[in-house]
Amino acid sequence: MQSALMRIVLALLFFALILRRYDGQMFEEWCIADEQTPDDELQRALDWACGKGGADCKKIQPRQPCFFPNTVKDHASYAFNNYYQKFKNKGATCYFNAAAMATDLDPSHGSCKFEFTPDV
Repeated sequence: MQSALMRIVLALLFFALILRRYDGQMFEEWCIADEQTPDDELQRALDWACGKGGADCKKIQPRQPCFFPNTVKDHASYAFNNYYQKFKNKGATCYFNAAAMATDLDPSHGSCKFEFTPDV
């Protein structure tokens, strides 16, 4: 009896988690620079993300689709998101020493597309 009850409870918890994350469509989340973070802190986090962090920052280089707007905040947002999407399924977070924040609003603009990778 306890075994059957335990299975029912576990099944209900599982479905509650699924329904919380999905409401008919996939839950999407991007990682962007926190607007309240000073540019010098964003720059340090951007340098780490594009260097040791392993983000692909080619699209924020001159003559690339995400170069404009040419601001530290915009470039950091692209780099933070690229890193986060690339490594979130391996335990990465959207933190960057408190310089970043998660959003459910797609930050893509014009020809600059911010990637989204579904959770596994």
